Amino acid sequence: MQYIKLGTTGLDVSPIAIGAMTYGEPDRGHPVWSKGEQEARPLIQHALDAGINFFDTANLYSNGSSEEILGRALRDFADRDAVVIATKLRHPMRTGPNGRGLSRKAILTEVDHSLRRLGTDYIDLYQIHRNDHTTPWEETLEALNDLVRAGKVRYLGASSMHAWEFAKALRLQAEHGWARFVSMQDHYNLLAREEEREMIPLCLDEGVGTIIWSPLARGRLARAWDEARTTTRSESDGAYADTLYSPEQEASNHAIVDAVGEVAQGHGVNRAQVALAWLRRQPVVTAPLVGAGSVQQIDDAVASLDVELTDDDVRRLEAPYTPRFDWQGVSDEAELEVIRQRVPGMALA
Repeated sequence: MQYIKLGTTGLDVSPIAIGAMTYGEPDRGHPVWSKGEQEARPLIQHALDAGINFFDTANLYSNGSSEEILGRALRDFADRDAVVIATKLRHPMRTGPNGRGLSRKAILTEVDHSLRRLGTDYIDLYQIHRNDHTTPWEETLEALNDLVRAGKVRYLGASSMHAWEFAKALRLQAEHGWARFVSMQDHYNLLAREEEREMIPLCLDEGVGTIIWSPLARGRLARAWDEARTTTRSESDGAYADTLYSPEQEASNHAIVDAVGEVAQGHGVNRAQVALAWLRRQPVVTAPLVGAGSVQQIDDAVASLDVELTDDDVRRLEAPYTPRFDWQGVSDEAELEVIRQRVPGMALA
């Protein structure tokens, strides 16, 4: 494994990251596709054996169970000083006031809960899990800066939002001398390239590394178009997934998926490896988040690092793309509804 720097930091990370949303006890409120600790531990160990040192989770995932499973596995299988643990906060963790968001109270509370669940003294990359439009940026950013100064957090990251919001946050951090966001966890793949308009150029200009969620478009890029196009996860995502991959773009999506298959055949590799190799060609991408539910998926992700796409390959993969739904326009209420479905019985304000 050849490690790379996260953005313009000195932090060494593997160019493949494991997305631990896949791991969590099903009885802790996560969808049925999550894997409990007995299934998750061998996969985490296999990733470590393959040289992957970058692991991403969130307090929301299985109501903290993902952090617990990941923390115990890394304590047992890894050198803490060598691995990079990333987690996130913002979404609801309990009912009642102050149970969600990015207020100073919520941030100082949730970091301690995450540290306890992960069983570690510090978090390498602490990320805001979307923006909180009910809290002033200044309050959020100052509280995050205090975590870095206190040694509880090493680096700060953000996740999907409008580019103008992220630009404002970076400006405020610079003005006040606060610890800066060094990464942006973004939605980006061959079927979803709208972030090339504003967010990706902003990250390139600011030296911010991107960590990609849904790099295989919920599996759409990993299989032929005429194969079954639904998975347990995509079915549980329901209408939310439809906002990300609009049916109106079916002709374009079909052509892209076909191109992935043709390029894969030409290189003698599988489709997932080609889709991940395309991301590696993008200079702003640090690592895709691979929600590995099997050893094969980990091996495919690692093997993608050896796939060298030609300029002609890239043109074939990119040519069928047409502008599509801007998922950033999904209202906060729509996002909350998704969480309500995922965490039954949790009343969200």
